[in-house]
Amino acid sequence: MLVVTANKIHGKNIVEVKGLVQGSTVQSKHVGRDIGAGLKTLIGGEIKGYSDLMHEARDIAYDRMIEDAKRLGANAIVAMRYQTSQIMNSASEVIAYGTAVVIA
Repeated sequence: MLVVTANKIHGKNIVEVKGLVQGSTVQSKHVGRDIGAGLKTLIGGEIKGYSDLMHEARDIAYDRMIEDAKRLGANAIVAMRYQTSQIMNSASEVIAYGTAVVIA
């Protein structure tokens, strides 16, 4: 599955637009990550546990978006984007979305 953030794919013809596809996940922090994050805020720097959590969430959302596109019979996704939102104090949603298309 070809996935691009552009609205067109250079050198390819979009022969059919299947529609919006998306995948999402809600991930929550755990106590171990919170303790480490609290300590890290004192000295500064990357909070690796949270970076790993968000990377994993993006991968899950991306994979679910691709499954949604396959279900529609698409072989590519254009205009792909990620979006995040805080659901509650200790949980965030990551959504991946785009337009499923068939390219020749």
